[in-house]
Amino acid sequence: MGEPLVHQALGMTDDEYEAVCVILGRAPRDAELAMYSVMWSEHCSYKSSRPHLKRFPAEAPWVVVGPGENAGVIDLGDGWLGAFRIESHNHPSFVEPYQGAATGVGGILRDVFTMGARPIAVWDQIRFGSLDDPHNRYLFAGVVAGIAGYGNAVGVPTVGGELAFEDCYAGNPLVNVMALGILRREQLVLAESGGEGTEAVLLGAATGRDGIGGASVLASASFDDTSNAKRPSVQVGDPFEEKKLIEACLELYERGLVIGIQDLGAAGLSCATSEPAAKSGMGMEVDLRRVHVREPGMTPAELLMSESQERMMAFVAPENVDEVLAVAARWEIDASRVGTVSRGGALRVFVNGDLVADVPAASLSEDAPVYHRPLRRPDWLDDLWVDRPVTNELDAAAGLLKLLDEPSLADPAWVYEQYDHMLFLNTVVGPGHDGTLLRIKGTTKALAGTTDGNGRRCYLDPRRGAARLVYEAALNVAVTGARPMAVVDNLNFGNPEKPEVMWQFAETVEGISEACEVLGIPVVGGNVSFYNETDGIDIYPTPIVGLIGLADPYPKRPPRLDRAKAGMDLWLLGPDTSQDLAGSVFQKIVLGTIAGRPAEPSPDIAAQLTGLATRLAAGEIVSVLHDLSEGGLAVAVAKVCIVSDVGVTIDWPGHAFAEDPHRLIAAVHSERSDRMVALADAAGVAAHRIGTFGGEEIRVGRAAVNLERASRVWRTALPRRMGQDSGRRTANATSGHACR
Repeated sequence: MGEPLVHQALGMTDDEYEAVCVILGRAPRDAELAMYSVMWSEHCSYKSSRPHLKRFPAEAPWVVVGPGENAGVIDLGDGWLGAFRIESHNHPSFVEPYQGAATGVGGILRDVFTMGARPIAVWDQIRFGSLDDPHNRYLFAGVVAGIAGYGNAVGVPTVGGELAFEDCYAGNPLVNVMALGILRREQLVLAESGGEGTEAVLLGAATGRDGIGGASVLASASFDDTSNAKRPSVQVGDPFEEKKLIEACLELYERGLVIGIQDLGAAGLSCATSEPAAKSGMGMEVDLRRVHVREPGMTPAELLMSESQERMMAFVAPENVDEVLAVAARWEIDASRVGTVSRGGALRVFVNGDLVADVPAASLSEDAPVYHRPLRRPDWLDDLWVDRPVTNELDAAAGLLKLLDEPSLADPAWVYEQYDHMLFLNTVVGPGHDGTLLRIKGTTKALAGTTDGNGRRCYLDPRRGAARLVYEAALNVAVTGARPMAVVDNLNFGNPEKPEVMWQFAETVEGISEACEVLGIPVVGGNVSFYNETDGIDIYPTPIVGLIGLADPYPKRPPRLDRAKAGMDLWLLGPDTSQDLAGSVFQKIVLGTIAGRPAEPSPDIAAQLTGLATRLAAGEIVSVLHDLSEGGLAVAVAKVCIVSDVGVTIDWPGHAFAEDPHRLIAAVHSERSDRMVALADAAGVAAHRIGTFGGEEIRVGRAAVNLERASRVWRTALPRRMGQDSGRRTANATSGHACR
């Protein structure tokens, strides 16, 4: 068998190549083929997911910018806006964990400050194979170090996230990052080129061969034993260059010197020139000779495909160009005038006066192929859904210790102590809690954020699993006293060419959409990551839901997990069901299986409980408010006891580790219990007093675990597996992060 044709080597199908020939009326030049290959990649064009993404509810009175821009933007009142986005860097992080994760942080920050916002926080969702495998430990350590190295240096706090370990991620880890920024309404900037004569100014780092086809190509194909050969395709980040770029861009926005701006992320110059011009109904003439480079002899195709980091394309009126260049010089970043907006819609690229590309600008994005891929419900679901009785002899005490030692549930301090979460001194509720709460200085407002995922549950029922993620995220925001406002999602799936994977994808989109409609929460942006498979084995369908909420005024003493005291009452808020073990941690760790069908969520109860949680937290009525998710009641209460250093006695007949939806626990002083119950009754939410805090044991019925022993198991589970004796920071760490 001969070598693949050039377009095949670039990841294009024969049909896609023929479509390019039809658009151009001729065979494409090398540089043109390079542009189409990256712009029509799965990562950039969403060619398999676009038909389904239209299902998401995207409108609400507070939505300022919805899907289709670099970040979603919501109105926070009084002239304040919030911009946020979530992105994946899964494939690059597998090839080179440190740089893959680091540049994932850098890229998502640029998506936010491209909108005119100052980034104020990052959340990370990271998933790996078992830590019993040394290679997984290498990937895990490298990703954490990359997030810490970039985020800490650029000066944006990493304040939350989630950590999980499953065998299906061993050959394909997930690294998803959400960023949040704030801005005044007058600072909002969109990715538009402006009219004829507008000049395109390339700002930031010099262009090199690192990252050529990085996100666009790496994220649009499956992994196999040749993946390590793709190592040069991973970008190399420079957080100090990004810090200067942030400050320079924010000054340009404040002074009104740019018409529009576009981040050079996936597809590099190909995207940054074509998309803004197409959005404005214009074309552009680009001179690649003016692009500042750090490597000699780069071909036009390489310059157009490079995904070198820390670069932005600003569109500037001719009379403002000198001022823009002066701002860049003051911040010590390079700047080059590389193009001019033109009429006619053609993107024409030159090198030393020679035309190397002449394509319709809109064709690179608007004419990308759309695939209506076949869907098929997996046959193996019927067998998995068959009810299986619980047949374990493990008592509750032994089960609790076993689950506290599970890395996905254990103390995440080994991770978050490497991240700085106190930058800007805005963090009201930070690492280790359900949701994060960040104040906006000089106002009464605070923004709450969370990211949530559960691959096992979505594997068993993607629609129910995805809907429950939205409801869980809403609760995690509500327990800080904030009202859920908007969602972004990161949809991580296997090979879309498999009908079963596309069925999982479509069901997930439907589940997220249904839940968002119930709660009145729009989806303002997101990311799709396909081809997460290695040697033909797909990951679990793993949607990640990122949710932002607003508290105004924010509670000065919001509930926290470390605020339980001896003598406080323990309450269960929500349904008294405790039988859903399908996809639970208990089922996986203790029973050694993944089976059954997860319980269906209740839209009415979800809405009632979310509203109640916001009122209880905002009114500072309860000291602790914590959702019951992975590990069920026993693990949730144990975490509260450990971080509050107080025991508890629980009298509850249900299964201690069941993960039924729509349940919260609350720790409250007895004199405030009547007020809490009254609010619960008014909201239509059941309230059950199930225990009292105090003593030195975690006692559930007749089973009891010594608090000090439980604490030691929980706190050392991660560092012990990473070859360290305690949960204290590592030698190269700084501080701050949060996983649940």
